[in-house]
Amino acid sequence: MPSLKDLRNRISSVKSTKKITSAMKMVAAAKLKRAQDNAEKSRPYANKMKDIVFSLISRSSTNNIKFSKTDNKKTVLLIVCSADRGLCGGFNGSIIKHTKNVTDTLKKKGKDFKFLFVGKKAHQSLRRLYNNLTIDLVSDFANPSIEFNIASSIRDQVLKLFFENEISECYLIYTKFKSAISQNVESQKLLPIEKDDQVENHKGAIMYDFEPNEEVILDDIIPKNIAIQIHSALLENLASEQGSRMTAMDNATRNANDMIDKLTLFYNRSRQALITKELIEIISGAEAV
Repeated sequence: MPSLKDLRNRISSVKSTKKITSAMKMVAAAKLKRAQDNAEKSRPYANKMKDIVFSLISRSSTNNIKFSKTDNKKTVLLIVCSADRGLCGGFNGSIIKHTKNVTDTLKKKGKDFKFLFVGKKAHQSLRRLYNNLTIDLVSDFANPSIEFNIASSIRDQVLKLFFENEISECYLIYTKFKSAISQNVESQKLLPIEKDDQVENHKGAIMYDFEPNEEVILDDIIPKNIAIQIHSALLENLASEQGSRMTAMDNATRNANDMIDKLTLFYNRSRQALITKELIEIISGAEAV
């Protein structure tokens, strides 16, 4: 049985932890509002850009699109977006688990894969399993906000690898924000651009007239679209991280309150039992005299 001093120390320790988790919850809540607004504002533009690309591909008269050609048929690049810090519930764990499932599927298909990490946590976990497969690590990308040039630099790396035939496909793994308590890990295919698949999945796309022709515009708009999709995914990921952290810190604060109540009750009972024991010893000694 712990002494009264040990119980007081533990209660004090839990109270200190509660102050930290409560402060982190308020900070995450403040950051969540801005991150959520940025993510929601980026969605219409990213979706419209994607629709325009699909419309262009469906109208294109050639099957040899520049961004569908590669001599490498086996190597897949996975852009894994996670957080730089922990204490955000199951956010990072969900991304890591999804990535492992994707790599297992690729292995069964006989394909190789490489990683480009955006955020330290997924890199720290997966590098132990897949050593020497990391192309690059991008960290501290959200201080104080996510700039578009980060997505542009990632896009440039991806296109360089693609045109040098070092990769055949590229997938973006990120967490899509729905609410503070609901986020889904998703995979989005960035490359290659395959005409048949795009037409089949977007038969209802709006038809536009373009000047100059579709092939010329595709060469210019596809790199921009890739950068926009990466930037939008990073914004979604940041909002999901802050929502998950706020929820996790709220639960931690509630658990700290419950633990403080239980420890305080146990402390009072132990203190009362000790006082009662001392009184019984005094009374017994007095009666013996």
